[in-house]
Amino acid sequence: MIRNVIAVMVVSSVLMGCSPTVRVQAPNEPININLNVKIDHEINIKVDKALDNVINKSGLY
Repeated sequence: MIRNVIAVMVVSSVLMGCSPTVRVQAPNEPININLNVKIDHEINIKVDKALDNVINKSGLY
């Protein structure tokens, strides 16, 4: 019985000594992110025939 208790204590102390640690630290230097972004856009306007005639007659465009 005493052997089992000692064995459990030894195994548990070994397992506690081998536990990994994780550290989270902010970097000493600033983080630089360089992005090259190209944005293309296309606008489609659909005009009704009647409205197109009004616009053409008025001479706005």
